[in-house]
Amino acid sequence: MIKKCPYCNNKQLYHLKNNYKKCSSCKKKFSVKKFETDITVIEFFCNQISANKCAKLLNVNYRTIKNRYNLFRKLISNYLEETYQSLPKDNSSYEEFYYFNDKQKKEKKKSLYEAINIIGFYSNKRIYTLLMPKLPLYNNEDDNKTFENYLKWHRIFSKDSYSTPLNIFWKYLEKNLRKYKGIDDENFFYYLKECEFKFNYLQNEQIKILKNLYFKEYTKFTL
Repeated sequence: MIKKCPYCNNKQLYHLKNNYKKCSSCKKKFSVKKFETDITVIEFFCNQISANKCAKLLNVNYRTIKNRYNLFRKLISNYLEETYQSLPKDNSSYEEFYYFNDKQKKEKKKSLYEAINIIGFYSNKRIYTLLMPKLPLYNNEDDNKTFENYLKWHRIFSKDSYSTPLNIFWKYLEKNLRKYKGIDDENFFYYLKECEFKFNYLQNEQIKILKNLYFKEYTKFTL
């Protein structure tokens, strides 16, 4: 139930025809149905309900829901980056992680050049991730193998990294990304940040944060 104006949070609203309301403060009109649907989509997203299932349950075009989910991921990514930068750093542990999808894991000879390189930090009792560039390939194959062996033996990690939630997070990340048929490198960052967000915050906290982010910046979008 919409009790506040989504544009300015004013509580005094006028009831109009066709299930619309008008804010007594900012004078903007909005559809109650639209914003109630927006809230439901946010709740589905935070409840790990896929875009395809969400579209079917709400009888909304799949492409519309998929675009909305992608928007949520971008909002979350910006929020996490801003939050991390604003807090005092107490990086008690950190670890480098090479992510392989299930198909790559089945290969007998996995190459780090095919993996996605991530550095995770455990700070202020939360996980933060940094996506690293792909490893550069040399012209000489022997140089590539030498460098790869060097990286395997000299992975970055703190002495406490294996005894913190970082180890749990890597397993959580792999499990949650497994449900997607494929994530291209260009969008991997946003899925990584989605997992980071859902790992760090309880479900009710996720919904509250995402609602605030969405209604603050994107109330002009319609379903």
